[in-house]
Amino acid sequence: MGFRCGIVGLPNVGKSTLFNALTETQAAQAANYPFCTIEPNVGQVAVPDERLDKLAAIAGSAKIIPTQLAFVDIAGLVKGASKGEGLGNQFLGNIREVDAIVHVLRCFEDDDIQHVANKVDPLSDAEVVETELMLADLESLEKRVPAAAKKATGGDKEAKIMTSVLGQALDLLRDGKPARLTEPKDDEEARVFAQAQLLTAKPVLYVCNVAEEDAAKGNALSDQVFEKAKAEGAQAVVVSAAIEAELVGMDPEERAEYLKELGLDETGLARVIRAGYELLGLKTFFTVGPKEARAWTFHTGAKAPQAAGEIHTDFEKGFIRAETIAYGDYVALSGEAGAREAGKLRQEGKDYVVQDGDVLHFKFNV
Repeated sequence: MGFRCGIVGLPNVGKSTLFNALTETQAAQAANYPFCTIEPNVGQVAVPDERLDKLAAIAGSAKIIPTQLAFVDIAGLVKGASKGEGLGNQFLGNIREVDAIVHVLRCFEDDDIQHVANKVDPLSDAEVVETELMLADLESLEKRVPAAAKKATGGDKEAKIMTSVLGQALDLLRDGKPARLTEPKDDEEARVFAQAQLLTAKPVLYVCNVAEEDAAKGNALSDQVFEKAKAEGAQAVVVSAAIEAELVGMDPEERAEYLKELGLDETGLARVIRAGYELLGLKTFFTVGPKEARAWTFHTGAKAPQAAGEIHTDFEKGFIRAETIAYGDYVALSGEAGAREAGKLRQEGKDYVVQDGDVLHFKFNV
């Protein structure tokens, strides 16, 4: 299962610096001028989960394989992107290919780093990007909805669904609101809405890039962003890209000591990765044995056969049952044998809704 989070923002907000630290590479060129990132760079990052280490220790697993997310560093955007200004067309195309948007906002003052608008105002910066995405969606729907409405008058069922749900999205956009506030009334409308691939329908995580001294508690600028996120039902985290870049070259002990000195419990990047995971409505199940302990990603609400399909499509096609141990029981009872003896290993069928942290072993027949 591949999930991609697109990192966006105006030029010189720390977007590429964050990406470099996030992926612990120098794949994206960080430079103090607009459009230094011209082609989207992609980095796979492990989702931090201390549960996996505990499971591996109990089972004596030879290998530990965490679940991963892909982060895409997308070219900087300027006002007028929806009309092709700057790298607008490329930017919009790259955004269309990701599952969620990680929007980096500058929440620090620094006279040595030029701001494209010559002022530090994260809410204004957010509005520039959001407006361009809304304009692109608006242009698309103002063509599609009338065409669908015309077909709907002829009795076309799909066109009626499209007219209803995309018409609602169009009304929101005309009112200056993102399409993600659309509320499909049933599964059919949800399917059509998802197929429309609207840019403003994608979930958003705001990353407040602050100065080192504000990394622990944020500042007045990041507080504004958190208020905005709360009002939108979005998420926000505080990160100092400068700190994260310094942490990349440190060994684990040095890193822990440095974080402690700064009053931080964990890296900002760990928060970004975890928030991105939550943003996409993802959860984790585990497979554990002597060869490996592995984390697997699944969508919230997935049933056992769907989870099995994340390992291999044959597992889903020939699903028989899932031997299931809750994470807490596995740890408390020192592994599978203890859980089995205590009656905590359950046999679950096709209708079982997988829970976050489940340790699963699938039985299947192809």
